[in-house]
Amino acid sequence: MDPIWLRQYDPGVPASLAYSDIALPELLTQAAVRYPDRPALHFYGNVIRYAELDRLAHRFARALLELQVEPGSTVGLMMPNMPQTVMGYYGSLRAGAKVTPINPLCVEGEIEYQVQDAACETIIVWDHLYERVQPLVGRTSLKRVIVTGIEEYLPRMKRLLYPVQAMREGRRAAVPLGPSTLRLRELMTGSDAPLTTQMQSDDVAVLQYTGGTTGVPKGVALTHRNLLSNAWQCRNWMPSLREGEEVFLAVLPFFHVYGMSVCQNLAIGCGGSLVLLPRFQMTEVIKAIERERVTVFPGIPAMYQAINNYQHLAGHDLRSMRICISGAGPLPPSVQDRFEAITGARLVEGYGLTEAGPVTHVNPINPPPGRRRVGSIGLPLPDTQAKIMDMETGDNELPQGEIGELVVRGPQVMSGYWNREEESRQVLRNGWLHTGDLARMDAEGFFYIVDRKKDMIKSGGENVYPREVEETLLRHDKIKDAVVVGLAQGLRGELIKAYVVLKEGERASAAEILEHCRQYLAKFKVPKKVEFRPDLPKTIVGKVLRRVLIEEERKKGAFKADEEAP
Repeated sequence: MDPIWLRQYDPGVPASLAYSDIALPELLTQAAVRYPDRPALHFYGNVIRYAELDRLAHRFARALLELQVEPGSTVGLMMPNMPQTVMGYYGSLRAGAKVTPINPLCVEGEIEYQVQDAACETIIVWDHLYERVQPLVGRTSLKRVIVTGIEEYLPRMKRLLYPVQAMREGRRAAVPLGPSTLRLRELMTGSDAPLTTQMQSDDVAVLQYTGGTTGVPKGVALTHRNLLSNAWQCRNWMPSLREGEEVFLAVLPFFHVYGMSVCQNLAIGCGGSLVLLPRFQMTEVIKAIERERVTVFPGIPAMYQAINNYQHLAGHDLRSMRICISGAGPLPPSVQDRFEAITGARLVEGYGLTEAGPVTHVNPINPPPGRRRVGSIGLPLPDTQAKIMDMETGDNELPQGEIGELVVRGPQVMSGYWNREEESRQVLRNGWLHTGDLARMDAEGFFYIVDRKKDMIKSGGENVYPREVEETLLRHDKIKDAVVVGLAQGLRGELIKAYVVLKEGERASAAEILEHCRQYLAKFKVPKKVEFRPDLPKTIVGKVLRRVLIEEERKKGAFKADEEAP
């Protein structure tokens, strides 16, 4: 019997797909064959066409092989969205390596953990982040650091002016080159003769790190097949996408699986152009949409709200946009309606998780009039199965309308956590991925998320796991006990608040505690507020009652809407 949600699919969306048995770099090669002169990347006025991008990826792959980077080894990418990120991604895979994206906001200790866990031997890093990475050479698996600058792929005049501007802003640091520190531009002078991709479709392509419900970072092992399947599923969810014509706004960071899959891989797969922006800066975003005539914009709710609230929107034409996909958090109907009125685009909410490469559900792009499902994450993608299981055992499927754990199965689901068999068994049971999210399904197959993963905090679009922050707090010599919670702040997600119990006789200020956190945690993980307490509410077995703290904050009116731009 066919799943009930198939009846709600847009016309032209198939129930099942045929998938190519290829490796990820072939997406780029195939696009270069079909659209050699089509712009692949737009970067502040510089245009890199598909044939050129393919050659650059081949050239980088050959450079890695000449550095003795062996098939199956791991290459880290620690850069914002810029041309080197794309060529480094496909070039590393073409050389037979795995890729592990590293968040540029991570501090040295966090980078060290990921490098060591992924057995990363090579990192390509934006030169402004070099000082965080260089100390890891020699004390970890890291053998070499390849540095690159944004100016290397800027148009000539901007390239000449960039170093001066960077030095004025205090962001330019000299990078001493040597046997373990290399410049990307110097490596890119060799042959760009085509290489046969070393990887097979079932090989691991990407180790994408996520905190998981325990707060301990784990590498999600996504195969070439997982990522290609998800890109193809998303492509077929949008039959109106025009091959070789679409222009994607690429402001979602590619070091996140959402940006990597729904923006980078999807755009390359359909021969689209990527308008690369290293960060969400409102004037740059508006100019890019208007100048390049952007047609597809994957983003998060706060980005769409920021555009809605932009004071200087009058006089700007944003009506080139047609399809916008919102993820990483609930999309308020008011934001959706206002954005569609301004742009004329269709904005729909989707859902996914890192372990599923990431997309599992999306709302129809063109639902019948009056049939939009407010608050729904949508329908399972083609070849994706989903059901609601009881929360106690996870073994019994619940009837329509009842709340339980959302579990999914499909070709995009990970092969497991990297070198963590027990944790893999806990979430992958009989082929089903247990998401840890509480949800329900209505009578027509639309799914609704009811609650988040236990205890996880969503701060500015980033996942923050309390245990990691709490362990950092407990490293402070004066702290006896600590717990953190997330306080809802509207579209920005949650504000992190720490409750701290000091050791007897000790005194400390909130500023001192926050400075301690900044030394060990990325900015988005650092608490915004600190409250000192004589003790914490706990169960009889010593478990902190977070719900008691959250309820106290609710009574104090600590929860508020925050409508500012991201």
